[in-house]
Amino acid sequence: MDTVDAIVVGSGPNGLAAAVTLARAGLSVRVYERESTIGGGARTAELTLPGFRHDICSAVHPMALASEFFRRFDLVSRIQLRQPEVAYGHPLDDGRAGIAYPSLDETARGLGIDGPAWHRMLQPLVSEWRGLTSYTGGSLLRVPQNPGVLAAFALRVLEQGSPLWGLRFESEVAPAMMSGVSAHSILPLPGLAPAAAGLILATLAHGVGWPIPVGGSQAIVDALVNDLRAHGGEVVTSTEVTSLDELPPHRAVLFDTSPKALLRIAGDRVPARYGRALSRFRYGNAVAKLDLALNAPVPWANAELRKAGTVHVGGSHAQIARAEATVAAGKHATKPYVLVSQPGVVDDSRAPEGSQVLWAYTHVPRGSDVDQTENIIAQIERFAPGFRDTIITHAGRTAVAEEQLNPNYVGGDISSGAATIGQLIRRPTLSLHPWQTPMPGVYLCSQSTPPGPGVNGSAGWHAARRALAVTFGMRRAPYLGL
Repeated sequence: MDTVDAIVVGSGPNGLAAAVTLARAGLSVRVYERESTIGGGARTAELTLPGFRHDICSAVHPMALASEFFRRFDLVSRIQLRQPEVAYGHPLDDGRAGIAYPSLDETARGLGIDGPAWHRMLQPLVSEWRGLTSYTGGSLLRVPQNPGVLAAFALRVLEQGSPLWGLRFESEVAPAMMSGVSAHSILPLPGLAPAAAGLILATLAHGVGWPIPVGGSQAIVDALVNDLRAHGGEVVTSTEVTSLDELPPHRAVLFDTSPKALLRIAGDRVPARYGRALSRFRYGNAVAKLDLALNAPVPWANAELRKAGTVHVGGSHAQIARAEATVAAGKHATKPYVLVSQPGVVDDSRAPEGSQVLWAYTHVPRGSDVDQTENIIAQIERFAPGFRDTIITHAGRTAVAEEQLNPNYVGGDISSGAATIGQLIRRPTLSLHPWQTPMPGVYLCSQSTPPGPGVNGSAGWHAARRALAVTFGMRRAPYLGL
């Protein structure tokens, strides 16, 4: 049997980031992927009709510009990332909408009476976004290099994650906008973890933008794979790893999988204490997805939303909080929060001329097999009268189908583990180096490790650097740029 220095199980963005880092260090690297296509949740495919290219899971990528791994990798020089005129928008029932422009000043001007409060909340974070993401992009047990911005961030998390959340604002629009970004966390509102997620996302909207890759998220994956192969790495598709014994001789293996899968594959090699810790790792609630082929752009009642790459649909803070509380209670919301991406505002390659693709998901209890197509369409129609008339066809997936498509999404949890404060610190264990397991040469590099959810490559990069240092005796991180 052939021998390889390092094996990566799973070809999601973190697995590929790990593979690129190891290959750049001069090691022989092989990636195994159970599917016939590469990329995990960052794939792009024709899900509805020929010529309509839909993102499988991830669609909008602020971390493509903000994460240290992608900055080192020089991703912006490898693919086209286009910024919508509006990073995200948030409609209300009376035709008003919160509009987050790339400019913080312009956004504040549009918020009227709450503009100054929005500006004061975010300006200290926007001006120091690198320091903020440098800390949140790794283990939270580290000593921060920029304690000032971390203190400002913590104070705002305590405010927005507590009953004090509404004291800063006087109108409905700004609180709704904050709820829209916070609800990405799939957790009840208000709460410390949702507030942290919302503040980071809002900061990045004004700090780096929320760009969309031309051609879809697959462009990011292709850039990683091309670099891996250029440095001698290889990818083996349509091959599911079910046991460590199936792998060729190697010095290190990195798992871009859930802790649940690591336990199954490593079997009795997992030390009992570590196995118990992995077994206690909690998975969060889930998403139900809907991809649509349209014959026209979404006819949003507020015209500014037609420029937005992302739209948070669900109404006021109270309405979104009620919907998320319903999901947290194990039920389905009748008027759910819906996250919408309309890539056609910057990328006309996604659909035939005159047509559009639309990406949408809503939150549901983990393990749900209930189709949410009608609920999603009804919520969009609520803020875009005539939307139904633009639909050519659609393809939906339940939470159960999400896990079938990607086993890392246990029960349909696209975060690969509940992103609570506790589990962001213990992800999946309490350690300065949570990517390293007690098994010699075995590492976990998925978003079930820090920094958690998102297409940032950071978990893979951190895991690979730890493997280089511990298993291969290489303390210096390799150069990743062009």
